[in-house]
Amino acid sequence: MSSGLVDAPQTEPGTPPRRPRRWLRWVVAATVTVVLLVAGVAVGVYARLTGNIEHENVTAEDLGATRPPKVAGTAMNVLIVGSDQRDGKNARYGKNAGERTDTIMLAHLSSERDNAMVISFPRDSLVALPPCRATKALPGQQAHVGMINESFNSGGIACTWKTIETLTGIRIDHFVKMDFTGFKGIVNAVGGVEVCLPEAINDKKALLRLPAGRQTLNGEQALGYVRARYSFGDGSDIGRIQRQQMFIASMVKKVTSGETLTDPARLLATLDAATQAITTDQGLNTGVMRDLASGLQGIDIGKIRFITTPWHYSLTQPGRVEWVEPQAKRLFQIVARDQRVDGVKGGQAKVSRTKIEVELRNGTWRTGLATEVAAFLEQRGYHIAKIGDMKRKPQAKTAIFYGPNAETRVPTLAKDVLQATTRQVAGARTNRLILVLGDDWKGLKPLRTDDTEAMKGFDATHDSCAA
Repeated sequence: MSSGLVDAPQTEPGTPPRRPRRWLRWVVAATVTVVLLVAGVAVGVYARLTGNIEHENVTAEDLGATRPPKVAGTAMNVLIVGSDQRDGKNARYGKNAGERTDTIMLAHLSSERDNAMVISFPRDSLVALPPCRATKALPGQQAHVGMINESFNSGGIACTWKTIETLTGIRIDHFVKMDFTGFKGIVNAVGGVEVCLPEAINDKKALLRLPAGRQTLNGEQALGYVRARYSFGDGSDIGRIQRQQMFIASMVKKVTSGETLTDPARLLATLDAATQAITTDQGLNTGVMRDLASGLQGIDIGKIRFITTPWHYSLTQPGRVEWVEPQAKRLFQIVARDQRVDGVKGGQAKVSRTKIEVELRNGTWRTGLATEVAAFLEQRGYHIAKIGDMKRKPQAKTAIFYGPNAETRVPTLAKDVLQATTRQVAGARTNRLILVLGDDWKGLKPLRTDDTEAMKGFDATHDSCAA
C-alpha cells in the first residue's frame, strides 16, 4: 500500500535499515496488562481459575530496607515482565538457556479504579542499577550503570522489582510475569486481535507474512507482529514499543467488547488462558484479585493510557537511551501520588505527537540524515512509518506533504521543525505526513523543559488505522 500522497515525490527502494540490534523478545507481557485492566468482567470465576497461577516468592530482604513509601494507600502498582524462557512449550522459539526479559512495564491502577496507566521502560535504558543479593540460581547484581534489563538477568524478578522502585520512587505492590505461549493462548482465546498495516509485511525473521490493511491476527501471527522489527517503520526498538502499545490497546478493546463479555465460553477461555500463562508474587492471591476485579468493573477504556518513559538517545553510548529530565521524574511523581496525566498542560497542538505517523524522505546527499531525524522525532513521541531516499536529489527545500485528512496534524510537526514549507496533496487518502528533508534542513526546535507531551501517551480507544 502506498502512503496515499499520490503527488508527493517518490522514494528510492531498498533504503538500508538501522544498525541491527537483537529483536525484542518480551512483548508477551502486554497481554498481562489486559488481564489486569479488564479483570472486573469475571469476578465469579477467579476462585476457580486461581489454581492455574504459579507463584514466586519475593521477600523483604530481596527488596531492601529503603523502599519508597506508599503515598496513595489504595492505588495499585503492578510490575509486568515478559519472559523469553525457551524451554518446554517455548522451545520452538530458540535454544538459549535460562530466562531473560526485554519487557518491563508498570501498570498503575488509580485509588478510585476509574483510570489506569501503563508505563513502558525501554530495554536499552542506561540507568543506575542498585545492588541485589545472589540466589541459588542467579549471581546477583553489583551497583553500577547499565541497561535496565540486566537486573532480571542477574537477579530475577526480585532484583527487577527493586530496580524499578529505586529508579522511580514508586512503591510496587505486585508483579506478573508471562511467556510466549501464554501470549498466543490469550490472543486465540479472545478470537484474535485487530491491527492495521499501512503496507504488506513479509518478515522472514519473525515468520510473518501479512497483507496491507485492517485485519484480525491469531496468536501465532500476533507474536510475529509484536516481535518483528526491521520490516516496520525505521526498524528501531522504540518504534516497536509504540506498535506493541497499540496492540495492547486493540486487545483491551476486544476483551471489553460485547462479543467477549456476552460470550461465556469465550470469556472463560480468555481467563483460563491468562491464568495458566502468568506467574505472580505470593501476595497476588484470590482475595486481591477479587477486590481488583470488583473495583475495575465498568472502567472507561478511554481512561486507560499508555506511556513510554521520556527518553533520548545516549550521546556517550550509541544505541542506548537515557531518560529525559525533569519529564521522567515528573511522570513518576504523578504515578506515586496517584495523580492524572490528562490534567498536565504542555502547550502543544491539539493533535498530539503520539497520534501522528511520519514518513521521512532524504532529499540531500547527507548519508543517514533521514535515520538521524527519525530518531529525534521518535524521542518526541512521533510514530515513524517509513524511511527512504528521494529519487531526485538534491531537494532544495524541506517540506511537509499532507492530504486533506491530515491537515489538523500539520501544525504539530511544523511547530517542532525549525524550517519547512507545507504542501497539501489534494488526492491523498491518508493521515500520514511525509517530511522531505532538503538542503536547507536546520533541525528540530529545542524541546522545552516544561514540554509534557511525552508524558501523555495515548489511550486505549486509539485506532492504528486512523494514525
